[in-house]
Parts: sequence; C-alpha cells; structure tokens
Amino acid sequence: MTTQQGTALTHALAEVPGPLPTSGVIHVATPHTSRFTIVGNHLAQHAELSLTAIGLGTHIQSLPTGSRIGIKSLAARFPEGETRIAAALRELEAHGYLHRTRVRLANGRITTRTVFRNQPGPMGAPQPEPPAPTSAPAPAPAPAPPPASAPAPTSAPAPAPVPAPAAAPASAPTPGPALTPPATRGSMPVPAPEPAPVPSAFRPAPVPQTHPPAPAPSCPVRKGPARLLPQPRELTAELRQTASTLLADLRRHAPELVLSEADIERLTPATATWLERDARPETIRQALTTDLPQPVKYPAKFVRHRLTVLLPPPLPGTEELTPARTTLVIPMQNCEGCERGYRSRVPGHCRGCRAQLSAA
Repeated sequence: MTTQQGTALTHALAEVPGPLPTSGVIHVATPHTSRFTIVGNHLAQHAELSLTAIGLGTHIQSLPTGSRIGIKSLAARFPEGETRIAAALRELEAHGYLHRTRVRLANGRITTRTVFRNQPGPMGAPQPEPPAPTSAPAPAPAPAPPPASAPAPTSAPAPAPVPAPAAAPASAPTPGPALTPPATRGSMPVPAPEPAPVPSAFRPAPVPQTHPPAPAPSCPVRKGPARLLPQPRELTAELRQTASTLLADLRRHAPELVLSEADIERLTPATATWLERDARPETIRQALTTDLPQPVKYPAKFVRHRLTVLLPPPLPGTEELTPARTTLVIPMQNCEGCERGYRSRVPGHCRGCRAQLSAA
C-alpha cells in the first residue's frame, strides 16, 4: 500500500510545472468542467474574517438562488452549532458580503430578505468597473478626425456612442439609479417623456402603502393606563411571611414560574392583599398556575398580571348579608258602637258590632 501511494504521489507531482518548493503546499490544479464556483481571493484570503466565516461564505456563494441559509438550516447541515454560525454570518454582514433586511410581503407578513454579494460592498452600490473610466478617455480624442473625412460616416458612429458613457457616469451619481443614462443615450428629444413613465411603472412597488392597516391587528395596543399593583391596608409581618413563602413555592407546582428574590419582594404586597381579603393560599396558587401559556417568557410579569387582574373583591360583612326586616304596624281604632279598641287601618266597627249589624 505504501509503495502504491508513493507511486501515485510521484505521478501527480510530475504533472506540476516548474520546480517544486522545498516546503509548503504544492498545488495540483485539475481544470473543472462542471459543478464549480469562482471565489475571489478577497474572501478566501480575507485578513479579518475567521476561518468559519470564510468557509461559510464560500458555501453560501456555491448555493443556487433560493436556497435556505438560515441559522437553523446551516446548523442542520454542518457540525458547527447555531452560535458559531450566527457569529460567522454577522462577520460576513459586517464586511459587506451578506445583507439581511426585513420586508413586508403582499399578504402583510414580515420576512427576512437575504442577499449575498461575491464582491463586498454596501447594498445598492454598483459593482466596481475600473476599466470603463480608463478606456473612455482614450477614444475621446478620436471623434475629432472623423468629421474631417466625409467618406467615413460608417466608422464615425462607432466611437460616437463610446464617449457618451464617459460623460454619463458624471451625471449618473446624482439621480442614483442606472435607468437614466440609457434614456439620455438613446435619443435627446425623447428621453424627457420617458423618465416620467418609468417612475410610474415602479410606483406600484411601494405596495406597503395599501397595507398599513394590516399591522393594526398584529400589534397589541394598550388602552388606558397600566394597572397598579394592589396594596394591602396593613402589611403585617405574618402576611408578608405567608405571601413571600407562597410566591417562592410556585415553582414547585409550575416549573415555569421561577421568580427571583427581587421579584418576590416586589410582588409580596399584592399577594398579601389577596390574603387580606380572605383568599386561601390554595386559591391564590391555583389562580396563578392554571392555564399557563407555553412558553412563559417573563414569569414575573405574568404573575404580576394575574395578581392585578384576578384580584377578588373584599368579602362583605355579616350585617351587609342580613336582609333588612320591615315590621307592619296596624294602628288602634275605637269602635263606634261599643267603644272597644281594635286594630284596623280605617275607623269603623269592631268584629262583634259588625256581626250584629250584619245579622240585623
């Protein structure tokens, strides 16, 4: 096996042109005919990027358009964890290779638009083209001789459009987009009406103007001032001890509700208010641990909300629960026949006199 490997290495090194170095890497270059990506040395030999960022940038550049390069997708593909991949993406973003922006779709949802540039630079900046400015001034003096010779009208138009781009870059930076130079280059009288339809064609692009009402339902709007934490009439030592113990014991019944000492100290008066209103500790615990959202991101805020919103009213006293008794008093009347006293609402005769009168 050792002899075969040595023979293969000898044949491979024999194909390397020029003298071999005594140390360092030796490149055996085989031309690629398919499945290859051109990566600039500015990325492969970047002096400030980490090796993880360089490898990740090379991998992203080799992917087709539309591939998923989220942190979770890359973490499932490579052995590096999400933390190292996120740090490498931030490095590529800081050096101008990666651009991530949040945009709103037509259906109102927000998504992250990721753009990777094989040449680093700010988003929206044109690619550098150094030869353009150098070659433009060279043919500039050429237009002078063509007008002198009349029989060469066919060769004159060729250099005529060449100096035009030289003047175009000077005016192009002011409008910004690269759409204006072609309009001025085509024909001088017509370009004036052409720029007008171009913005109108792009005017539908800012569709978000029709979608501002969409975020209204997704963004919670708080109405009215925030409720204050309830306070007991008198925070005794016994109430404080019971309330703080109940709050510290919540994580035993609901592991999501882990409160710090500062949170327990802040929420103790509100819990003591429940105890002051004759709420049993089991009742308070059930109110705080029933129907928990998943996950509970902020346990202290969640407990504060329930202590404030679900606070029961004070128990009414016994005198408030006893119905008022009304006594009906019928006044005394004197009988007009026998002068005897009897109770009746109207004056007249007693029962005996009324019986005699009816019998008569």
